[in-house]
Amino acid sequence: MTHFGISPRRRVTRSGVVLTAAVLALSGCGGQAESDAGGSGVVDYWLWDNNQLPAYQKCAQMFEQENPGQEVRISQTGWDSYWTKLTAGFIAGTGPDVFTNHVSKYPQFTELEVLAPLDELPATAAVDPDDFQAGLSDLWTGPDGHQYGMPKDWDTIAMFYNADLLAEAGFTAADLDGWSWNPEDGGTFEKIVARLTVDGNGVRGDEPGFDKDNVSVYGFGVATAGGDNAGQAQWSAFAASNGWTSTNKALWGDRYNYDDPALHETLDWFFSLTDKGFMPRYGQFNASEGTSGQLASGKVAIVPDGAWTITSYAKAEGMQVGTARTPIGPDGTSKSMLNGLADSVVKDTDNPEGAAAWVAFLGSAACQQEVAQAGVVFPARRDATPIAAEVYRNMGIDPDPFIAPVEEDTTFYVSVTTHAADVTALMKPSLEDIWANRVPASSLNGTNDAINVLFETGG
Repeated sequence: MTHFGISPRRRVTRSGVVLTAAVLALSGCGGQAESDAGGSGVVDYWLWDNNQLPAYQKCAQMFEQENPGQEVRISQTGWDSYWTKLTAGFIAGTGPDVFTNHVSKYPQFTELEVLAPLDELPATAAVDPDDFQAGLSDLWTGPDGHQYGMPKDWDTIAMFYNADLLAEAGFTAADLDGWSWNPEDGGTFEKIVARLTVDGNGVRGDEPGFDKDNVSVYGFGVATAGGDNAGQAQWSAFAASNGWTSTNKALWGDRYNYDDPALHETLDWFFSLTDKGFMPRYGQFNASEGTSGQLASGKVAIVPDGAWTITSYAKAEGMQVGTARTPIGPDGTSKSMLNGLADSVVKDTDNPEGAAAWVAFLGSAACQQEVAQAGVVFPARRDATPIAAEVYRNMGIDPDPFIAPVEEDTTFYVSVTTHAADVTALMKPSLEDIWANRVPASSLNGTNDAINVLFETGG
């Protein structure tokens, strides 16, 4: 029987002493965990996304039918509390057997040796990595060559737009097919964004008399955080198509490249859209609104966002939503960051066979096709992508701009390195300064030096 709720375990955690320091690094505070007994046939599974919960409850039911004697207990906790609770659980021995993992967190978990290598567990080692979209298994392979996560889903970045506002400006979807940008004049992308921008007097951004200080509709919107360290759903696609790479290696780099002039000219141009009145100022929209809220408000015409948000846009009322690929950059390609979640087994689980069997099932066609039918994410398996795509089409959203970068191999990885929390802590205020105070992006040189010292000294 599948249970939904908190089901922690009484277990002595071998790595508990080391993990005491990790609480501060990962969450900044401690957490409380409840306790009850977990038998050898119980698999405690933690995740944070309540939208995915129903599909995984169905997967758990299927797993239990195929594995008599095994019981999956699912606990869902929101993102803001999830990592604090998880780290506290590692320390107290009250954590899960299996949990949904994120690439920004797992490098530190591998350092702390709290994750079981999936290639050493028979059930998970038997899963063929070629069943998943290209690159996802590599994303979850550590520098030691061991696999620490079973690919769960994947996401890319594309543009969502208000089709009515597009038509009012005299554009069709075809005008966004093959649009381009450059750091000198913004290319056809900036021309379209300017045309879509309308001031309080009805004057468009490409017309004489446009008042950039009195804007009613912005041509382009962006998440209020400015991108943290990755710029995933903000500026990452522009920077990558201008030749920038975040680190010196595709994965597990030991030097960041925030001092690259290609990034600087990208960010200087990107945030100059604010100066021109084509993009909202820093803090103009509440962070809780997100880019989906900006688009739904009718005050923004185009926003970049990730595949994991498709359902949110599909639910927008009174607006027809279209999708488009990111603009083609100076390198001649339309780029999109590739990311993906995974399921990890805790090394100190007292049910390693059951935990590994559950993770293998989570990566199976039966489970991932069930998730695909729920229409909340693109599951990691290749055979699940067409199913999810059809669900999204039935919702009224064209998923092809998200799928095409994967099929055409024009994706690039989100940065996976150690010291991820420190990198974010250093980069976030620096990026906010560029946007809010419009300081030159070359100011990132100092930040980059501070980040790379972490790798030179070990933090």
